[in-house]
Amino acid sequence: MKRCKPSRRGLIASGLGLLLIMAALQWLPLPARLDHTPYATMVLDRQGRLLSARIASDQQWRFAPLRQLPDKYRKALLSFEDRRFYWHPGVDPLAIARAAWSNLRAGRVVSGGSTLTMQLARLLRDDPPRTLSEKTYEALLALQLEWHFSKPTILAEYAGRAPFGGNIVGLRAASWRYFGREPAALSWAEAALLAVLPNAPALIHPGRNRSWLKRKRDRLLHQLHDQGELGQRDLQLALLEPLPAAPRPLPQLAPRLLNRLASDHTGEVLQTTLDADLQQRVRQLADRHGRRLGHEGVHNLAVLVIDHRDLATRVWVGNDTHGDPVEYGAAVDIASAPRSTGSVLKPLLYGLMLDDGLILPDTLVPDLPTNYGGYSPENYDHQYRGAVPAHQALSESLNIPAVRMLRRYGVGRFHHQLRAMGMTTLFRPANDYGLTLILGGAEGTLADLTGIYARLFARAAGQPDLGVSLLQGQRTQPVPFPVSAGAAWLTLDALRDVARPGISRQWRLFSSSQPIAWKTGTSY
Repeated sequence: MKRCKPSRRGLIASGLGLLLIMAALQWLPLPARLDHTPYATMVLDRQGRLLSARIASDQQWRFAPLRQLPDKYRKALLSFEDRRFYWHPGVDPLAIARAAWSNLRAGRVVSGGSTLTMQLARLLRDDPPRTLSEKTYEALLALQLEWHFSKPTILAEYAGRAPFGGNIVGLRAASWRYFGREPAALSWAEAALLAVLPNAPALIHPGRNRSWLKRKRDRLLHQLHDQGELGQRDLQLALLEPLPAAPRPLPQLAPRLLNRLASDHTGEVLQTTLDADLQQRVRQLADRHGRRLGHEGVHNLAVLVIDHRDLATRVWVGNDTHGDPVEYGAAVDIASAPRSTGSVLKPLLYGLMLDDGLILPDTLVPDLPTNYGGYSPENYDHQYRGAVPAHQALSESLNIPAVRMLRRYGVGRFHHQLRAMGMTTLFRPANDYGLTLILGGAEGTLADLTGIYARLFARAAGQPDLGVSLLQGQRTQPVPFPVSAGAAWLTLDALRDVARPGISRQWRLFSSSQPIAWKTGTSY
């Protein structure tokens, strides 16, 4: 027989057809959900541990997809759903043929031929009806996804969008809701369960057909064992693990910080410099201390801890509230809310005046009845000491010497230096505050003031100027701190002499500990 050669017209038509297909794959719009999916906001500690989270705007627990899937879950998923994932272009003809033959033999649909990429295409289209036309469109969309994205990206996108029961969407959210940890820490049994669960997400909770779900998980574990992914002992231990019960609540170790950050970072994964263990311990201390203060009429308490060695924020307890949560503003993040500074600015004035040579620690400052244009400051005990050394006036937080020192230094200069130190709440001109600036006439935030004190300590230790950090890789603007190392050290030395509140037996317990320099805001 004479072999027919393809005509030139046929080759041109085939080439044009191929170009049209390639153009369609490249230029047809991808599903909008790829770029406009709402995610929950996550706040992590410095080691990547979850501190708090806020549900996505569509009321789904859907966390941003992982860039790379953990090995255990990836192997379990591919073994269960798509063994030829890395070899097909988005559509697997062998799987489709196998499914068609099985369905024909059974006389009904008993098997599907969808690849993971086709399942991702379906998830991006709000789970449309399973008709032949929809399957055809899914296949075309799968080819387009494979054209645009790498295999690891497609896997990550699928894992980030798969349903895991109720309003839990995506591997990361499922791992936290069912097992209380990141996917990288999952066991083989847990990874296998999450690999099979999107196939029947309604079975996880409540307890209907959980035995069937466990059989699916165990069958996959045996399959992974047969493939050499886990040994006999690991298989035996994995088979003994029970299924999780109801979804567990997510950690809420930093809810006020989450509220503060979420307004500018909705749907993002925010890794902070906080330490989850220290955060938990300080929250417990704040709660215990706050309960006692609640009986004394103090219903709100906030704590910030900054590591002076690197100026990284380690703890943020924004508001520990005891009493009616509405009446006492439990939702308010007190740590970043402006409040009267009280006396906490006195050490900063002391340090600045030391640097200017206006005082020495032993310089005598008058503590006498004083009146400036009708303004008469008083000490907390309504007494006068005549003349006191400057360091004693600071350690005892005397008001009259502080006002006299500010008048000598200059309100305008002090106002300027406070802003240079990082105090962001001085929005009025210096003359509006006047001499009351040193006694609480201005407002400051706990975040600003704690950062200033941390920088004061760092300066005393001879460390370079740094901004305070809260989010990994981000710092407040590092500006030169206007107090020298020597003046900072003398300031802290004076604050070590502050008489601690409580009975003597309590504060003496600190005698074997490291020295503590501290300052109260108003009273004990």
